[in-house]
Amino acid sequence: MSDINKVVLAYSGGLDTSVILKWLQDVYSCEVVTFTADIGQGEEVEPARAKAAAIGIKEIYIEDLREEFAKDYVFPMFRANTIYEGEYLLGTSIARPLIAKRLIEIANATGAQAIAHGATGKGNDQVRFELGAYALRPDIQIIAPWREWDLNSRQSLLAYAEKHGIPVEMRKGKVSPYSMDANLLHISYEGGILEDPWSEPEEDMWRWSVSSENAPEQPRYIELSYKKGDIVAIDGNAHSPAEVMEKLNKIGGNNGVGRLDIVENRYVGMKSRGCYETPAGTIMLKAHRAIESLTLDREVAHLKDELMPRYASLIYNGYWWSPERTLLQGMIDESQLTVNGKVKIKLYKGNVIVTGRASEADSLFDESIATFEDDDGAYNQKDATGFIKLNALRLRIAAKNKRF
Repeated sequence: MSDINKVVLAYSGGLDTSVILKWLQDVYSCEVVTFTADIGQGEEVEPARAKAAAIGIKEIYIEDLREEFAKDYVFPMFRANTIYEGEYLLGTSIARPLIAKRLIEIANATGAQAIAHGATGKGNDQVRFELGAYALRPDIQIIAPWREWDLNSRQSLLAYAEKHGIPVEMRKGKVSPYSMDANLLHISYEGGILEDPWSEPEEDMWRWSVSSENAPEQPRYIELSYKKGDIVAIDGNAHSPAEVMEKLNKIGGNNGVGRLDIVENRYVGMKSRGCYETPAGTIMLKAHRAIESLTLDREVAHLKDELMPRYASLIYNGYWWSPERTLLQGMIDESQLTVNGKVKIKLYKGNVIVTGRASEADSLFDESIATFEDDDGAYNQKDATGFIKLNALRLRIAAKNKRF
């Protein structure tokens, strides 16, 4: 790749990407542009500017993408009630297409021929970053140092940093043994004792939530207002998408909501054990299904449920920018035009319980038909006889044949 004169690096300012930055300069003899995104990870991103400048970087991009992340990625995904393998709410997966998009946009703006990332050769993120990048700019060149270099341990990275004078911030006190990734939707934990699927996570691992045992003894009620499938207000107070997630993360975490411990199937072929905290997402999924139960036609709802696993796999595997995901999104968004109203939720010791749902204009629930009391002729129960017999016809024919 001798034709690479400039590369855009997804840069966090941590050990890995700081080493990558210097490594790119040495191995590729190229100019490096750094890009650091705030997508709600809860840590300051500005220190990355000083670290990059100290290594001689002239073009430094640090951006607050929280609202874009929530509005254009997380909310559209939740309109589909998306969940991977029955449990995972795709917190890491959904952040990657936005980062890939900005890497390509910055590469275009700065005249860079390549982008670089710090994802390892064992994980899903390398696939997600690179599929997104190629979908948005087919001629882009990609440098993945973990697939090229021989720095395969933390000690080798530290030795490289010391040799080249790379400032490494050593945290005081107990250092987490886990590999963690955080954004507005979740925080994930891998590695350490979690590599043994039989080992229970240590209580002090969790950052966002209290245990169900230590959650408040009194339930917390919240009311969520929906417009076209998206939450627009909490307890009557309007909030932006990012504000909705920040508030629900805090409320949910304080009530023990959102912990998950799973073994998932990675796209690259291996099984991986991970733990996740997704308070806002757990509440959002339960509440969205509740408002849809009131406002969606039965067959539309069932069709969405049939397509959802495919949609979830597309996101998990890195195909956010694919034509098939775009096609599915259009159908999903169309289904949400009538998903308007309110949902009342009770949070209690890790549980998310729907206690009410209402939609003045778009409810398909007809009390005059559904009632167990006198419906005053709104529904003729005798009609059910023919309905049942017609649907039983093939079963009756098959049953007769079995007699002989």
